[in-house]
Amino acid sequence: MLRIRDYQEEDCHELWELFYNTIHFVNIKDYSKSQVEAWASKEIKRSDWCSVLTKNNPFLAIVDGKVAGYSDLQSDGLIDHFYCNHEYQGKGVGSALMQYIFDESTSRGLSKLYAHVSMTAKPFFESFGFQIVAEQKVNVRGEKLTNYLMEKVS
Repeated sequence: MLRIRDYQEEDCHELWELFYNTIHFVNIKDYSKSQVEAWASKEIKRSDWCSVLTKNNPFLAIVDGKVAGYSDLQSDGLIDHFYCNHEYQGKGVGSALMQYIFDESTSRGLSKLYAHVSMTAKPFFESFGFQIVAEQKVNVRGEKLTNYLMEKVS
């Protein structure tokens, strides 16, 4: 049984583990070890991480009491974070989070959604109607990573 709930401050460290493990176990298939280590660096201060989450106000997908994924939706339509636990890949968690985003965007009156999407997540976002606006090279702690600015206009 999957349910979605709002972020609470005590979720911070569990979301860090989910973020870190997703990048190190899933995104490693499309990015080098040094890129993955820069993206999900152990050097990131937990207080900074928790501040980002508090600002972004994500929502969590819970399966059998465990956080299986999380995402957010900013007021301008930006999906800043979208991560699914590596143990729940391909099990409907991402689809449930995306449907929640669609429902939220409708209730907020947003006509456009956009995200900076990894190479790994690009096919998933495309399957939900997102289009590539631009390929980007971003510098993350000294490493160049490729991602895509993608958007969906309703």
